[in-house]
Amino acid sequence: NNKQHHLGTMTSAFHISVSFKGQIHLIVATTTSTVAQIYADALEACNLQDVTSAIKIIYKGKKLNASDISTSLFPNKAPSKTPKLMVMASSRSAVNEIQDKKSDPTIRGFDQEQARLDKTLASSNNSVWGSVGGQDKHYRFVKIKACNDQDFGHPSSNTQIPHSFAAQQLLEQMANDPGVVAIMKERKLVVNTLEELDPIEDRIMQKNQHGGSALLGYNTNRGLSIHVRLRAFDLTQGFLPYPQLVSTLIHELSHNWVGDHDLLFWGNFGQMRVEYLHTHARLQGTLVHGKTTAAIAGISQQCRQGMTGIAQAVLQELAAELPQYGLTPQPLAPAIVDRCRELTQQYNNNNNNNNNNN
Repeated sequence: NNKQHHLGTMTSAFHISVSFKGQIHLIVATTTSTVAQIYADALEACNLQDVTSAIKIIYKGKKLNASDISTSLFPNKAPSKTPKLMVMASSRSAVNEIQDKKSDPTIRGFDQEQARLDKTLASSNNSVWGSVGGQDKHYRFVKIKACNDQDFGHPSSNTQIPHSFAAQQLLEQMANDPGVVAIMKERKLVVNTLEELDPIEDRIMQKNQHGGSALLGYNTNRGLSIHVRLRAFDLTQGFLPYPQLVSTLIHELSHNWVGDHDLLFWGNFGQMRVEYLHTHARLQGTLVHGKTTAAIAGISQQCRQGMTGIAQAVLQELAAELPQYGLTPQPLAPAIVDRCRELTQQYNNNNNNNNNNN
C-alpha cells in the first residue's frame, strides 16, 4: 500500500507545498536546490519578493536562511512525501511590539495544552454517544491524529475551514461509534493509528496523475495505520458527510484481510456493514440527548425496517460500488443475508438469557 508518484522524467525533481495565509502554492525543487533558491522561489510563489516586512519561512520547525547559497535542503535524494513550508510575514512594528512584551505566565505550555485538549476531546466524545460509546479496552485504535492546521494552510483567521480540533473530534467520534466498536470487538482488530488523510497531499497526487477521483482513504500494512479523508475537496466546504466517512473507515478495515477489491473483499466489507447497521438498529430504544444513535450516525433510514432493511441497504451500497471493479453484488447476497440471520439469532439468544437471569 505504499504510495508512489512521479513528476515527468526528472526523477530528482519534486514538489514543495508552500502555505501562506490559507493559500497553498506549489514550487518545484531538485536535490541540488539550495536553501536560498527554495527561499526565493517560495517568496515568488507567494508574491512576497518585493514586500518590506519581517518574513520567516519555516521547515520542520526551523527557520530557513535566505542567504544560504551552499546548503542543499534535500541532499542525496528526493523526499518520499511532499515537503511543507510555512511562510510567516509580519509588519516590522508588530514584530517589535511582540519582542518588547514579557513572557505571560498564563500562557499554557505544549504539555498543558495537550492535556487540556485530550480532556476536552474525551468530554466531547462522551456527549456525542453518551454511555453507549467508547472504545474497547483491547480492540481499538491506539492513536488518533488529525492533520495540523499548518499542514494545509489553515490560518486561525479563516473560520470557513474547520479547525484541526474539530477534525480530531470527528476522528474520535468515528473511533467511539458503537457500530465501529462492535466491528473491532467482533473481529478482534487493533489499529495502531487512525489518521486524517492530508488533503493537500491528495491534491498533489491528483495533479501528478492528470486528474482522477479524490482519494478517500488508505490502509498501510494491514492496519498499522488507516488514513481517512475527512474534508471536502474545497476545504471551505467543511467535512464530508459522516455516513460516508464511516463507510470509508469500514472499507479500509476490510483491507486488513484482503488487499485486492475482489469478491472476497466486498463480501467481508458487506458483512461488516451489516454488523455496523445492526448495532445501531438494536440501540433504537436508547436515546442520547433525545436522538437515537442511528440518527446521530445519519443512518436512521437504513435501520428503520430491521434486518430486512439492513440487508437491502447493504446490497444497494454494493450495487453502487462494484461495477467500477467489474463485479456484481448477486454472488454476495447469500452471505449478507446469512450474516443478518446470525446477528438476529445472537441478539435473540442474548435477550432470552437476560430474561432467564432476571
